[in-house]
Amino acid sequence: MMYPIMAFGHGVLRKKALEVNSDYPDLSNLIGDMFETMIAAHGVGLAAPQINLPIRLVVIDATPFEEEYPEAKNFKKVLINPTILEESGELWVFNEGCLSFPGLHEDVSRASNVLVRYQDENFQWHEEAHHGVVARVIQHELDHLDGKMFIDRLNPLRKTLLKRRLDAISKGDVQTEYRILYPLKSKRK
Repeated sequence: MMYPIMAFGHGVLRKKALEVNSDYPDLSNLIGDMFETMIAAHGVGLAAPQINLPIRLVVIDATPFEEEYPEAKNFKKVLINPTILEESGELWVFNEGCLSFPGLHEDVSRASNVLVRYQDENFQWHEEAHHGVVARVIQHELDHLDGKMFIDRLNPLRKTLLKRRLDAISKGDVQTEYRILYPLKSKRK
């Protein structure tokens, strides 16, 4: 089943997500559905809050980057209850997009390395270090679990300049190739 993506402006995107227990109902189907939704929308990562589920669950498939970034080769992962233990290395700028912000891409500065702790689908704990574009995707998706979005990492002037575009996204005045729910669209009638 493919889920609609929550567009910028939905309250769930600003909430801190709750931990997932091993008895979460139908978790393996949810994970499969999240991968299906992400791939259909041409994304490389999807956090559960983006499909209106305020839980600490992320799916990532960074393989579309593998030609340019070797660290992305075969990188497909499920992260349950993840936390970033450390961000390190040089800050580097990369033009990021987000499925909750259709058509919007901005240069975002992030640390080049990340140490992350998470549980897999069997609720086994892992601690892993990642770098480059994989570290960036992890940081971007884990921000969603804490109610943060990539626009929060922009300077205030840039965010002010984007106000019209952000308003257009929340009103549904944008085109997408995937199902998306806009918080203000139904209220315009």
